[in-house]
Amino acid sequence: MTKPEGRTFEFDSENQIRPDYLETFEFNSPEQYICTETDEFSAVCPFSGLPDLADVIIEYFPTGGKCVELKSLKYYFVSFRNVGIYQEAVTKRIHTDLKVALKTDKLQVTTLYNTRGGFDTTCIEGSLD
Repeated sequence: MTKPEGRTFEFDSENQIRPDYLETFEFNSPEQYICTETDEFSAVCPFSGLPDLADVIIEYFPTGGKCVELKSLKYYFVSFRNVGIYQEAVTKRIHTDLKVALKTDKLQVTTLYNTRGGFDTTCIEGSLD
């Protein structure tokens, strides 16, 4: 396995991510489009141990009759802060955990990562169709 040159930092495993922090509330409006965004997401690159910073956009229709409670979403996101996880896996994990909590298939998660090594990375998981 390739290792980065220079210093590396310790990080936590993915089992530190806390989907149990996610809380929902009942909301019967399956045709309403909901978009929640933050520019305060961080996790750790498992290759270098350096922070990965991203904007996260969550879009969904509450077809399962539930909305995510925002304070709980913030706590859930904070649980990623010291976790070593690749950018693409973050996007998939958030989508999977929210799909279970919200009980909807009309869900899309987009992560827009800060430039790293001259590359901009955007990951999209799910669909609103």
